[in-house]
Amino acid sequence: MNRWGVLLLAACAFGAAACDDDNGSPAAPSNAPLVFVADLRAANEVPAITNAESGGTGTATITLTPTRDASNAITGGTFDFSFTVTGLTPTSNIILAHIHTGAAGSNGGVVVDSQLSAATSIPTPAGSAGFSRTGLVPASAATAAAIVANPAGFYFNVHTTLNPGGVVRGQLRAQ
Repeated sequence: MNRWGVLLLAACAFGAAACDDDNGSPAAPSNAPLVFVADLRAANEVPAITNAESGGTGTATITLTPTRDASNAITGGTFDFSFTVTGLTPTSNIILAHIHTGAAGSNGGVVVDSQLSAATSIPTPAGSAGFSRTGLVPASAATAAAIVANPAGFYFNVHTTLNPGGVVRGQLRAQ
């Protein structure tokens, strides 16, 4: 055998040894956080916003820290929300924020709530506001798994007193 053949045989043997997994145990479940973002726009609302808050824009970051079983299937977890909204009026109040199911251009039900409410509303004296909430439990393990599988099938929506049906929204996308 020539020296190239010997080198090739040695490389194959080394590669096979390096890929050998003798312990037979499956990989540990990954509970690493998963990050989703959304570009929030008043024009994304259905119907689009046309009143004094029509200039509303913002960004949202949603972090899911999943729990998984031995087969790595999502069994639950927590959601953390962080968002900013600008272009509102100095008298606007943000009253709700949550994840809805639904593709762009369609409305859907709430699946993960930020627990923001009219009682804990956020005033926007400068026409903008930010919000952060951590440690929220998702509606269900199935919802968390569905968001991971198809983030674009969900949107983040922020609501105000002037626009209780939603003032800005954006489809989720994995970061």
